[in-house]
Amino acid sequence: MSLREATQAVTARLRPPGAAIPSPHTLKLLSALLDYPREALWEHHAELLAACHDQALPTAANQRLRAFTEELLALEPMAAQERWLELFDRGRAMSLLLFEHIHGESRDRGQAMVDLVETYRRHGFELASRELPDYLPLVLEFLSSRPHAEAADWLGHVGHITSLLAARAAERHSPYADVLDLLVGAHGGSGDAALREKARAEGRDDTAEAMDKVWEEEAVRFGTQAPQDDCTPTHRPHPGRA
Repeated sequence: MSLREATQAVTARLRPPGAAIPSPHTLKLLSALLDYPREALWEHHAELLAACHDQALPTAANQRLRAFTEELLALEPMAAQERWLELFDRGRAMSLLLFEHIHGESRDRGQAMVDLVETYRRHGFELASRELPDYLPLVLEFLSSRPHAEAADWLGHVGHITSLLAARAAERHSPYADVLDLLVGAHGGSGDAALREKARAEGRDDTAEAMDKVWEEEAVRFGTQAPQDDCTPTHRPHPGRA
């Protein structure tokens, strides 16, 4: 048995029962579907629908994947973009920046991003100048180029985040819950009642009142007593970019 075969065998034994790891082409598709829906997406309508079948996934998962893709592509680009922004870009609870959920605003976040960029570079995966390395669609694109066992390991490490994102999306009755659920299944988890209850009990951070409170806090943090080079709140002009 080769080293690679041995590694895959060990990974299979350690992987939770029921885990269904998407194939590389499906990881790339999920990356495209979770990303901000640029108009170029509609130019590849046929290719996206053709990619909505993965022998590694259960029939029901394939059906949900295709249904979401068809529903997304049936929207006008501007409508799809507005829906994406309402879910993923208002408040932090649904942020697709993984380290937002792990490190928040701590200094550890910066070092984690540096380490992740170095990991990408070691494997020949270069980022555009303003891309954020912990952006989930970017992580999925990277994993689509990695060996199966390695992708499974990464998905397991971020499984607690994707599980909570899926539960929150379901609680908000968002179609994106079905896409995120595919990542939950990839690490052997499920959208269980406990996570749904946690998501239900959380205060929404994307309401007008919640966002006003955030801006009030930013005004205090970046007020006249703040250092001169820290007087502008962090602003992300484009999803997934600094």
